[in-house]
Amino acid sequence: MPRTQRNDNFIDKSFTVMADLILKMLPTQKKSKEAFTYYRDGMSAQSDGEYAEALDNYYEALKLEEDPNDRSYILYNIGLIHTSNGEYEKALQYYQEAIEVNSRLPQALNNIAVIYHHQGDLAKQEGRDEEGEALFDQAAEYWKEAIRLAPNNYIEAQNWLKTTGRSEMDIYF
Repeated sequence: MPRTQRNDNFIDKSFTVMADLILKMLPTQKKSKEAFTYYRDGMSAQSDGEYAEALDNYYEALKLEEDPNDRSYILYNIGLIHTSNGEYEKALQYYQEAIEVNSRLPQALNNIAVIYHHQGDLAKQEGRDEEGEALFDQAAEYWKEAIRLAPNNYIEAQNWLKTTGRSEMDIYF
């Protein structure tokens, strides 16, 4: 049974009914509607912590979705799951792919920066200072781009850039 038919609380059921009605009324292709259904089921599974089920739905949505913007969010969500599972290299691949499809996705840029920063911390803790600094520099470049796209976001990253001397600008917003 599809996840959308398993929702057991009133709000989820109401949202699902409304989304289905809107989807039926929209003049979109059957393929796009089906992709959206998989995407919605993937988001539901992801929010319930059912990552394997979410990935299955997202992969099905990717097979059907042709819109670059929509594809970027599917790829981004796949990256989120891999990040949650500690699979950072896979996550980086999906975030990069999301950015290739939609260069205006600051949250993917931010998440790449967070992973590089985390890897830089680990390298420094293990005494690989030069590698750690290189990873921090990579994180800085991604954060700068994310902040350029969303100037009022990522305040901690802005502070880190400023305090580490990796920022040419004093204020981003």
